[in-house]
Amino acid sequence: MFSRNDFNIWSVLKNCIGKELSKITMPVVFNEPLSFLQRMTEYMEYAKLLRVASEQTTPLERLKYVSAFAVSALASNWERLGKPFNPLLGETYELTRPEFRIICEQVSHHPPISAFHADSESFRFHGSIHPKLKFWGKSVEIQPKGIVTVEFPKLNEAYSWSNVNCCVHNVIVGKLWIEQYGMMEVVSHQHGMKATLNFKPSGWNNKDLHRVEGYITDRNKRKTHFLYGKWTEFIKCTDYVSYEEYVKENAHKFKRNADDRSKSPNESPGNTPRKVLSKLNSLKMSSFKSLSIQEPDDPPEPSEGDIPKSDSTYSIDIPNSVTLWQAESRPANTAEYYQFTNFAMSLNQLEEHMKQPRALCPTDSRLRPDIRKLEQGDLDGAAAEKTRLEEKQRETRKKSKKGQEEPVIFPRWFKQDINPHTKQEDWIYKGGYWDRNDDNLELDIF
Repeated sequence: MFSRNDFNIWSVLKNCIGKELSKITMPVVFNEPLSFLQRMTEYMEYAKLLRVASEQTTPLERLKYVSAFAVSALASNWERLGKPFNPLLGETYELTRPEFRIICEQVSHHPPISAFHADSESFRFHGSIHPKLKFWGKSVEIQPKGIVTVEFPKLNEAYSWSNVNCCVHNVIVGKLWIEQYGMMEVVSHQHGMKATLNFKPSGWNNKDLHRVEGYITDRNKRKTHFLYGKWTEFIKCTDYVSYEEYVKENAHKFKRNADDRSKSPNESPGNTPRKVLSKLNSLKMSSFKSLSIQEPDDPPEPSEGDIPKSDSTYSIDIPNSVTLWQAESRPANTAEYYQFTNFAMSLNQLEEHMKQPRALCPTDSRLRPDIRKLEQGDLDGAAAEKTRLEEKQRETRKKSKKGQEEPVIFPRWFKQDINPHTKQEDWIYKGGYWDRNDDNLELDIF
């Protein structure tokens, strides 16, 4: 990672309060060397949970593991404070692993929409994400709009859910930290069951930091199981009777006092203190650091810029619980490499077979020169290439509007259609990517 100490983020963000950030050009120093398509592929780090789900003998057990997969998809976000590169229209990313293969494509530029389709012998996983970013004065809120769907074709079953919001705190003053918050409903379409998960905001005493709690209900809306854990670490499940008995003996771990209200992550501009705003124009980014890279001479941060610490005294371990998912440990040097997991570190790797002619689709994110240069440590080169690609994309759109050239029609691999399970409009994979022939196509987006 490059140090972000000498950059004044306020000079970029001061005109963006309450607005979407998708059209704001951020300095490349705030990026991480991955495209959003690659970042989206990190859903699949724990794809084995879907295989395990498909092997369960009852719909209830399958719902448990699908719910665990839905939570596990967010684990790599913890401490990931770099912004992924915005994909270009028509950009793709493919990944093949023993458990799955996945194809992603940027299907829309305005608004930015990314679609993906993963499959294996036992499951299909697909969806589209329209990320919305808003700056609220002290925090940046990311809303991952869109629905994702898991199908088990051999069982004729489907499950769907929407991801929860994410908030990056202390973007101006203090140490950056991140939390996920909101409600997630994992719906079993064929069996009428549902897992309702509450990703809790940190709260004033921090006992809820990272906590996820929820219930599985049957088609009669009767609670049958309790799910709990931390989206950064693990998810467990127990039967509802065991949960009720545990609550009776440990009520203090679940009840909140009147003064123990959660801080709202959505801080409106009106809640930004005047004393903070008055200093921002002259403020350098000495406080814009990864929270895991703390130099010994760091001065104490103001209290309003503190990072919450999880309170271990509120740990929960209910009898008769089964661990559905546990996060893999990160590399020892992860703080020096954008807080990447082992899985994330592999995503931009150009393997030997990919270097053969026409082995990799010419629109693949691995071939983007700006991402590659940032990965290699060439910050100026990455910034120059990022600007060149953005200008090239604008010029291509102008020419196509004027009819000066016949552009390749994007998207190539997805089409807008109705998701048969959710009955909502979605981007559905058309097929053909893995058998494509790019020989006669001019796919020069980079």
